[in-house]
Amino acid sequence: MKKLVILISLFAFIGLSNLRADEGMWIPSLIQELNEKEMQDLGMMLTAEDIYSVNNSSLKDAIVKIPGCTGEIVSDQGLILTNHHCGYGRIQAHSTLENDYLTDGFWAMKKSEELPNPGMYARILISIEDVTDKIYNVLNDGMTEVERDKAIKAKIKELTKAATEGTHYDAFVRPFYYGNKYYLFVNETFKDVRLVGAPPSNIGKFGGDTDNWMWPRHTGDFSVFRIYANKDNKPAEYSEDNVPYKPKNHLKISLKGVDEGDFTMVFGYPGRTQEYLPSYGVEINTEVLNPIKIKLRAERLNIFKREVEKDKKVRIQYASKTAGVANGWKKWQGETRGIRRFDAIGKKRAFEKEFVAWANADETRKELYGDLIANYEKATNDIKPLQIAYTYMREAGYGIEIVRFASSFYPLIDADKPLAADKRQKTIKSLNGTVERFFKNYYQPIDEEVFEALLKRYNEDVPVEYLPAFFSELNGKYKGDYQKYADRIFKKSIFTSKEKIEKILSNPKANFKAFEKDPVMKMVASLKQLEKDKIKPYRGKLTTDIQKYQRTFMKAQMEMQPEIRWYPDANSTIRLTYGQVKAFEPMDAVSYKHYTTLEGILEKENPDIYDYVVEEKLKELYRNKDFGQYADKNGQIVVCFIAANHTSGGNSGSPILNKHGHLVGINFDRNWEGTMSDLSYDPNYCRNISVDARYVLFIIDKFAGAGHLVEEMTIIK
Repeated sequence: MKKLVILISLFAFIGLSNLRADEGMWIPSLIQELNEKEMQDLGMMLTAEDIYSVNNSSLKDAIVKIPGCTGEIVSDQGLILTNHHCGYGRIQAHSTLENDYLTDGFWAMKKSEELPNPGMYARILISIEDVTDKIYNVLNDGMTEVERDKAIKAKIKELTKAATEGTHYDAFVRPFYYGNKYYLFVNETFKDVRLVGAPPSNIGKFGGDTDNWMWPRHTGDFSVFRIYANKDNKPAEYSEDNVPYKPKNHLKISLKGVDEGDFTMVFGYPGRTQEYLPSYGVEINTEVLNPIKIKLRAERLNIFKREVEKDKKVRIQYASKTAGVANGWKKWQGETRGIRRFDAIGKKRAFEKEFVAWANADETRKELYGDLIANYEKATNDIKPLQIAYTYMREAGYGIEIVRFASSFYPLIDADKPLAADKRQKTIKSLNGTVERFFKNYYQPIDEEVFEALLKRYNEDVPVEYLPAFFSELNGKYKGDYQKYADRIFKKSIFTSKEKIEKILSNPKANFKAFEKDPVMKMVASLKQLEKDKIKPYRGKLTTDIQKYQRTFMKAQMEMQPEIRWYPDANSTIRLTYGQVKAFEPMDAVSYKHYTTLEGILEKENPDIYDYVVEEKLKELYRNKDFGQYADKNGQIVVCFIAANHTSGGNSGSPILNKHGHLVGINFDRNWEGTMSDLSYDPNYCRNISVDARYVLFIIDKFAGAGHLVEEMTIIK
């Protein structure tokens, strides 16, 4: 236990210097202790209590977690702003050939027209508690990693139960600093969230995949939702009797905009960063796995883009899928490019050399940390072929839509994990919804092409020992004829027929033998068997070792450099980041301003390219200078701006707040050079991109004619 006590003490006395102001994803409950003075020195006019408070209304009460993104409450009637790409799947789900909201936009002119979204939620933080001591009290140095994990899970279950008993709240505990700290989050989760408005895609997605991850940017990336609650203002499932939620707080929106050098902060839910990953971990991600994922995603994208141009219905069906596949495809390219360009691996290697020298300079440290980097390197090299096999399995095997769809049914036939009667019924009920959603947005000819292309890559690139068993049939009986194999699979599979699947699911006496014998399900079964036999046992052991080394390395770094404020990596929990509005120079002889304007949209216009079509009404508003109260001091409409705030995936939709805590923008992206910030942050090149709040209001009010929504908001002029 002695080492554990020392470790906890170490975290309690982390110094407050040697970290750049524009780097870090900070826990809101620790702002007063770690960041308040620096933020105020940079210009912030708030206190830490204004940002995070358990007993009083604070900014945190206006920040919501929605699936995959962040949103912010901007009215006393539960109105939420987030990104267009965060709402894209919901907008698509409501779109038809008759009501093509993706293309034309959607605006509810009264609350009765707002559209429900099954499965969507809005989670609001109630409190954060440091529970490290409580968890470490059940651990000891003699435990194996398996014993340690078991004890931690049991304690977490106990803590979350105690935190929510007698309430309607939910709770979870997350590890920080690779398991050196633990925090408990108590939340209120609302399940009735309705679509209120979205601009046409040629505003909300202007520039498309070409401009994605790029600056300069001219994208009106926003959508509008509303939280509904029961008559007691508590969370409830969708009901016509529900009423708009009355929040504890909502954000005021500033029409003053931002200037270069202004203080800004981002409040939201960043997904995942790995800033403290050793060089060998960064190397396998950027030099081994990213190229594989990029190559396989490119196969799918080329097919998607070719086919959706042929049919408007297919374009609607595949809009969200294409955006999702393209997002990772382009991000990984930028990440790898940035890591190489700024020699992030070399810099980490240099630090690791210093670390080894420091560890070996003291006998106690040498015993604890002397072999740490070497052990990590060996484990990383050992896991490399397994990571490659796993990546092909996920991106190629399950990249085929019908295979991924069929895998949802696998629990019904899994002999290793038979379902109890009640669980079986819940699974069937859930699958009925899965079937409905799948066939609504499925076009078999595309999937057949993807099937052939991905299996060809899988077959050619992966060693035989890591290929699933169905390749024996493909290479033997079908002699590597991918088209012939695809024809047979798709013709014989019941997973191409909505009616056949629904008939089986509706039969109370069904034994699901038809699923088990299905050729697509046999592909799923062979993928599962490959993972079970060849990947999971070895990858699991090595992953456990790597996690232990990473946890120890994190602790040791903090011991080596106690003067540094060490911020935790993102893990989809609420964080605050802060910095300043800054222009930047991404390369030699190239210099970018910190903002873009409506004029730039007209300059980019190209009626022959869908991503650069400009709405006629937007052009009319520009020609007439009909900007209302939303122009800047120079009479221009500012569309987007950049700042040096440390963000990640999950921060999409996060509010950009000024020194007063007023909304000035909505975060939606990073510059391509800065996508490396998930692994290595450099404030000279990393910028977050936001849509200006004034452009959002301009589109809502002047373009869409939905001024009633602006009237709900609190506007600061």
